[in-house]
Amino acid sequence: MNEHRLRRLFSRALTASLATPLLLSGCQSEPGVQPLAPASTPRSATTSRPAPALDAGQAVKVPAPVALDCWEGIPLPYYLTISPTPDFIELREIHFIWTGAEDPQVGRSLATIGNACQSAANNSVCLDALKHLGSSSGFHTQCGQLNCRGYYLAVTRGDEVAAVNSLQSLRSLLGTIDTEQEARLMAFAAGYRTCPRESQPEAPGVTARPKGGFDVIGYTGGICDREGLLRHTVRVAASGNVAEVNREVAQKARSDCPVVGRRPIGLNELETSSGDDARGRYFADVARLEAASVHAFLRLREELALHGADVALQDAALASAVDEVRHADVTGRLARRFGAAPPPPSVADVPLRPLLDEVLLDNAVEGCVRETYGALVAHHQALHAEDAEIREVMTRIAEDETRHAGLSWDIDAWATPRLSEEERAALREARRQALAVLRAEMAVPLDARLCAEAGLPSPSVALALLDSLEQQELWA
Repeated sequence: MNEHRLRRLFSRALTASLATPLLLSGCQSEPGVQPLAPASTPRSATTSRPAPALDAGQAVKVPAPVALDCWEGIPLPYYLTISPTPDFIELREIHFIWTGAEDPQVGRSLATIGNACQSAANNSVCLDALKHLGSSSGFHTQCGQLNCRGYYLAVTRGDEVAAVNSLQSLRSLLGTIDTEQEARLMAFAAGYRTCPRESQPEAPGVTARPKGGFDVIGYTGGICDREGLLRHTVRVAASGNVAEVNREVAQKARSDCPVVGRRPIGLNELETSSGDDARGRYFADVARLEAASVHAFLRLREELALHGADVALQDAALASAVDEVRHADVTGRLARRFGAAPPPPSVADVPLRPLLDEVLLDNAVEGCVRETYGALVAHHQALHAEDAEIREVMTRIAEDETRHAGLSWDIDAWATPRLSEEERAALREARRQALAVLRAEMAVPLDARLCAEAGLPSPSVALALLDSLEQQELWA
């Protein structure tokens, strides 16, 4: 197995760069109506402007982007023009397991508009149906670790009680998109972050187009994600169609983010951790990435099964996911010890990749390069962390991460004979580019106290570790 080869290479790398031999034992361990104004607003919600006074069917015309109503990064369903007019709209948040909710779940109420069941023939029956109205899915679904989060609208109109839980059903409810908030809500439902956040260099906004529809500024990704923080211009047509017309990097990926675990496709940024202690911020980022790796390995297992990989590889991917749950827990405890709250990861629901070479390109970057080097750094931390608790935690994590890295190379060995020479060349180039990025990241110095107590290598040592693996032709 490639795990054993990696242990030998890691031992030589640590010996060569630090003159400190490492014995790796390989031990296993555990139409148009008056817009509805807010009826109830979350306590922390802020309203940037008064409710617009619109005539029936009148579209909002604004010369420049405007800020709208949001709460904790979620656009609220205010200032909507819907026909026929609903009595009541409630925004609810739902949480369900990564594989999908088995039964409809009644979500947490975030905001309400109007009077519930006001025009219902039987008010009590309507209210009871509203109380128990659940959903097994939602729009703007984001998944992290083993749980997903989404949103739906609970709507009453006469005797009708309905859950609006998808982009398509939201478009049907809204009809013609003729207010800024409707456009923002549609873009949010399509997966874009359309509300202001401190981590974004420019607040999202909405601009009305002269011939109808709106351009919405939204964000995806984050500074610790592989592509960085992305700024999107999303065009929302009057018909409700949502199309991305521009994408640019708003902020490049941070160079001092932890090299930890396997980042999943669709990993999105949430609010960064707070705290003045560099140790707390570091382990909060680590905990977030470890939790995101759970999703990555569960997805990997599914894609391996899809492409006919050996059952042993599939089982190893599942076992790796279980390891990452534990890693997220212990690093989260370290973060909290140093005064930081680990932000939960947010992972978009992306379909399985039908082409094997797409899966292998991701494995080459995330597994054969980043996860492999991250495992070596974990061994360095296990040896050199001055803090006893950190040293103990990293000793366990280093063993697990070495197995995970070995799995990446086992997958590479299984699949390479099935590829054309052109596809193999693409994998080599992907590894080369990933190494170049990694080398640039390693050159950035970290907080001195963090390096000492957590056992992180200095830039010179980090580059020496990387050089040693390259000189041993790991990525040849």
